[in-house]
Amino acid sequence: MATDITRTTTMQEILQAYPSAQRALFQRYHVGGCSSCGFQPTDTLQDVCLSHNISNVDEVIQHLKNSHEADARIEISARDAATGLASKAFKLLDVRSQEEWDIAHIEGAQLVTEQLGQELMTQWPKETPIVLHCHHGRRSLDAASYLIGHGFSNVRSMAGGIDAWSTDVDPSVPRY
Repeated sequence: MATDITRTTTMQEILQAYPSAQRALFQRYHVGGCSSCGFQPTDTLQDVCLSHNISNVDEVIQHLKNSHEADARIEISARDAATGLASKAFKLLDVRSQEEWDIAHIEGAQLVTEQLGQELMTQWPKETPIVLHCHHGRRSLDAASYLIGHGFSNVRSMAGGIDAWSTDVDPSVPRY
């Protein structure tokens, strides 16, 4: 369970407890996406709201909690992903870099290259069952949100990424 967010919670604590908080803050309030709208890890939420002219800190807190709950609904465990992959219930897409793929990858997954990404966006049916994964589950959660925002209706993100796969499903997949 994520820690409670208050006005005095630091951004570092928020981002650690709510991995998608930066995306949620940027999408709704244009906070944290670039140098002109950024913040320091030691800034409190109240400080960030003040510096970005956001008067209702409680609304921001509720938005972060709602975003976290929405993200939790699109996550799938590594064990459930393994079951689905074995039955070919979805396409497993790896959103890590080529270098990470070379270190470790899941048999049956496809690395999302620029070419595959273009194909996915322009040719795949929007209802294609897709599970995304990365190293620890943060980038894949961002990628899943991106696809959902572009009309894909059957997208999940593997919680814990390939690291969870290595510990919960297949210890022969190297951890890094």
